[in-house]
Amino acid sequence: MSIADSRLAQLAARFAELEARLSSGTLEGDAFITASRDYAELEPVARTAIHVQGLRAELADLAAMVDSDADMRALADEEVARIRAELPQAERALALAMLPRDTADARPAMLEIRAGTGGDEAALFAADLYRMYERFAAEQGWQVELISVSASDIGGFKEVVAHIAGTGVFARLKYESGVHRVQRVPVTESGGRIHTSAATVAVLPEPDEVDMTVDDKDLKIDIYRASGAGGQHVNTTDSAVRITHLPTGIVVIQQDERSQHKNKAKALQVLRTRLFDQRRAQAQDAEAEARRAMVGSGDRSERIRTYNFPQGRVTDHRINLTLHRLPEVLAGTGLGELIDALIAEDQAKRLAAMDA
Repeated sequence: MSIADSRLAQLAARFAELEARLSSGTLEGDAFITASRDYAELEPVARTAIHVQGLRAELADLAAMVDSDADMRALADEEVARIRAELPQAERALALAMLPRDTADARPAMLEIRAGTGGDEAALFAADLYRMYERFAAEQGWQVELISVSASDIGGFKEVVAHIAGTGVFARLKYESGVHRVQRVPVTESGGRIHTSAATVAVLPEPDEVDMTVDDKDLKIDIYRASGAGGQHVNTTDSAVRITHLPTGIVVIQQDERSQHKNKAKALQVLRTRLFDQRRAQAQDAEAEARRAMVGSGDRSERIRTYNFPQGRVTDHRINLTLHRLPEVLAGTGLGELIDALIAEDQAKRLAAMDA
């Protein structure tokens, strides 16, 4: 895990160069934006590198002091012990900071939740999951915009799509993609038997329009009259929009807004996100085997978590972590502990892979 002094020197020099360029007042327009972005990305790494450099230099100075002045040995020994205790932690922090980042981590995300096996109970569970993420997002200071929802007859969600914006949204929520399972007595069960139901969660990074342009000739757009709940005008105007992306066959339907134009804009937003996620997945095919061994692979076919109501526990199967805090997790206040544990496990595996 120890990083060579030459690498630390390169980081410090690059950081100093960026600082000098930004403070020179000579950068304008795109050059300033690019330098500012590079500076923001490098700063936490460089600061940690400089700290490690300082500790190593201090340790070397103390060793030289002991060699040259026996009277200073006792004082130096105390400082050496302190630095040797602090240095491994600083070096680990630096190694974590230097791990390659997912370029999508800083992006907003599209959250898609769909009821799976379990009928009405699965739809109720999907609604519970949506409220959990909505509350967690509020705790983080993120903004949630409901894009579309298909409600069940008893108040659940057959499908719900929401846009979440804020700092580090995808970096934290990407670990939530997968199959979530619930074990509880459904409200529709008169015999008191525990049922198992499931819902799927997909968290997709949202692309910028320049990242994922969609050619109009690749789209088939159908306009039709909306159906279902949605207000007094929903069934009286042709406002629902169905967009089919012909090259991939991806279909997006949007009918929640009364305005055809608003529905089309939201449908295109969802389509671009799904296409961007598909392109990312294709680009990562070469790393598929390694990714499957890592936490946070985003494989939506695997069961990742179980919410057991009779025992009041939540178990994340990827890291074998069980919390007996089911109400707090579903309230959003306990979800961060699960996500933090997943991130830590992911980082540990990536560090181990780098050291191997």
